[in-house]
Amino acid sequence: MIEQRTADDRRRASAALDEARLRQQAIGARLRQMFDEVVNEPVPDEFLAILRDADKRSSGSG
Repeated sequence: MIEQRTADDRRRASAALDEARLRQQAIGARLRQMFDEVVNEPVPDEFLAILRDADKRSSGSG
């Protein structure tokens, strides 16, 4: 009877690990999707202007 319990416990633990892995994979896939969306967003003109000004200042003083 004790051996049966440990086998059942192992099965339950294995199922729980499988479920946790699936959950982690789903989270990872969603995070990659969100990252890709952000990376593909256009850069606002105001931000580009700030970057250009910073480049001018660093090349002019360097």
